[in-house]
Amino acid sequence: MSAVSLDQANAIMAAILKRGAETDCRPLAVVVVEPGCVVKAFQKERELEHLPESEAFETFAAYCVLSSFYEDEFSPDSFRSGGGNDLGIDAYAVLVNGELLRDAADVQAAVSAAKMLDVRVIIIQAKTTSGFKAEVVPDLADNLHHVLSPEELQYPASDDVHNLRDCMKAIYENIGKLAGGLPKVHVRYVTTGSKVADYIKRKARSAVRRLREMNRFDLVEFQCLTERDLRGLYQHAVAGVTETVHIPKNVFLPKLPGVRQALMGLLSAKELVDTVLDDHSGRLRRALFNDNVRDFLGYNEVNSQMRATLRDPDRRETFAVLNNGITIVARDMTVVGEDILLKDFQIVNGCQTCHVLFQNRELLTDSVEVSVRIVHSQDEDLIHKIIGAANRQTAITEEDLAALEDFHKRLEDYFALSEDKQHKLYYERRAKQYSEDTKVEKTRIITRDQLSRAYLSMFLNEPARVGHFKELLESRGKELYVDGQPLVPYYTAAMTLYRLEWLIRNRRIKKDFRPAQYHLLAAAKIRLAGTGSVPRTEKAAERECEKILKVMWEPALAEKLFVDLLRPLQRAIDEEQRTASMPLREMVRNQRFAHRVRQEVLAKPGR
Repeated sequence: MSAVSLDQANAIMAAILKRGAETDCRPLAVVVVEPGCVVKAFQKERELEHLPESEAFETFAAYCVLSSFYEDEFSPDSFRSGGGNDLGIDAYAVLVNGELLRDAADVQAAVSAAKMLDVRVIIIQAKTTSGFKAEVVPDLADNLHHVLSPEELQYPASDDVHNLRDCMKAIYENIGKLAGGLPKVHVRYVTTGSKVADYIKRKARSAVRRLREMNRFDLVEFQCLTERDLRGLYQHAVAGVTETVHIPKNVFLPKLPGVRQALMGLLSAKELVDTVLDDHSGRLRRALFNDNVRDFLGYNEVNSQMRATLRDPDRRETFAVLNNGITIVARDMTVVGEDILLKDFQIVNGCQTCHVLFQNRELLTDSVEVSVRIVHSQDEDLIHKIIGAANRQTAITEEDLAALEDFHKRLEDYFALSEDKQHKLYYERRAKQYSEDTKVEKTRIITRDQLSRAYLSMFLNEPARVGHFKELLESRGKELYVDGQPLVPYYTAAMTLYRLEWLIRNRRIKKDFRPAQYHLLAAAKIRLAGTGSVPRTEKAAERECEKILKVMWEPALAEKLFVDLLRPLQRAIDEEQRTASMPLREMVRNQRFAHRVRQEVLAKPGR
């Protein structure tokens, strides 16, 4: 398909606003889920075949439950507790303003950077038993009452449990930022059972009352999930972003270059919020805005006027004519009359409108509508230009538009070049890009966040500051994804991260070292390619990166390297603890520690 110019993209956007035509209707797609051992399939695609049945089920449950709160890719095994004295907590996570976290130091950094806090704590107990045990529910509630309390813990507890308590401490030490509400707690007791007995439900309600009595949470849930519930969560987790909206009297465009279908119409603001924007757990679905060049700008003059319109009963019905509306780009769309099935879609314009509507959803009545424009296209070049054309309608900075450059598309193509399975990685430019591709091993998917951290650690020598990621991006973010940079160092950083994650996930390296993973990445680069900076030409970069890749492509060689690197890492840990005793999760964010690791690695190998 021929490339589409920016002028053509602007013309398409203008046509969407002015013209319309009818189109043929096709039946809605029906998704059928085959029964079977979903956990085994999950283990295979996550490269977790080595795990015992109980640990595999805990990891699977963590993935399913956490995915219902967080739509981006993540490593479920890293959220599992495991070990003794876990007090019934098999996995947990803390969601801070939409960011999925587990480490107390990460929570502290996120809390410190935020102006206001929206916090959710997710607790999971997962057992392979075929039913729900009555004693588990009150025991878990009692344990959580102690763990989530500020009082001194009365039981022996694992490091993971103490880490969770430190997470809660970091949140409540910033109580002034909780003006929007206290943390919400979501407890899930998961088994392979097929039914939850009434007396178990009564115990769950009693557990909720027990935790509410603490007066530390705005919401407490205690749900028992059956095997069927879990399969439903898994189906939702692996599916792309898919929703059906009702747009009466929609208007279609004639055939346009690169566009399969395009339409415009008025959508109920309530339906937009409840069906599209809400992630089905009461939070804004942030993954919809991955292709939008701006985040929510707060209540500036324009957004305040939108809110004022919604607050005025006499004016809110005019919202659709006072607002520019939203633009949706869908890579798959099916139309049946007035119902539109959208699949793998993004809101590329209207980020501000969506945030204001979502945050003021209680003001929305059936008469409040928003204009919506939908473009169905699989032409990535056209989609790229539509995003730019849509966002040029309002003033944005050059830095914002820089996010639209094709570096990430070229990076995605570069990752896809390798035909060797052992060398294959997938760069995920947008959320759940590969979610329904069963041929893609999910552990080989590298998100932009993961890639940024790995590259900063290895090639910009910032393994400590990735723990303060937002601050690091502010100071060094302009050195990432720059047009003209060699692509091979990004792939090399991704492959090194993948191999290290594999070793930790498969217990070849103790999970206790996971907090120091970015220091190990930096150490691997130093040991294999020295301390030099990234060469500026692709050929020179390929020569340097080949020294790293020939090790990372061979599992045995990579394992030997990282196991060897544990010795200088452990020496740095021991020295740091003699200077200032602190948990490893805090130590790794210290520049002094990073310097010590570097010096130990540069010392004679094997010492």
